[in-house]
Amino acid sequence: MTNATSINYQKFIPSVVQSFIAASGEIGKTELEPKLRHLIDLRASQINQCAYCVKMHTKEALEAGDSHERIERLTVWRHVTDFTPAEKAAFAWTEALTSLDVKTDYESLRGALREHFEDAQISAMTSAIAMINLWNRMQVSNH
Repeated sequence: MTNATSINYQKFIPSVVQSFIAASGEIGKTELEPKLRHLIDLRASQINQCAYCVKMHTKEALEAGDSHERIERLTVWRHVTDFTPAEKAAFAWTEALTSLDVKTDYESLRGALREHFEDAQISAMTSAIAMINLWNRMQVSNH
């Protein structure tokens, strides 16, 4: 969504935007399962209230084979049985890195992640979360 005061970042900082696109592509080559990445991207985008990204990542999740029911319940993932323990650990990590809080126990969250993921996957997941937060903030800045 653009308006009269929107900033065309691609026009003014094309090399920076292209670097972000390249980094996103590299994250896509990691061991992070695409279906999980789409849900991570969607959850962060929901938290960041990025309507454009919510729409895009919903579509990607559906294309990757996720169900409408799971996507509809992603915002309440703690209270439903639609998601695996691994996915729930990933969502907790996503939320912790998206809404920063000094009270967050990152050590505990990493421990929960390590029950389901190798450090390489956690590294990829952390990079994906950082990247979607970057994209969300770029997009939201033009709301």
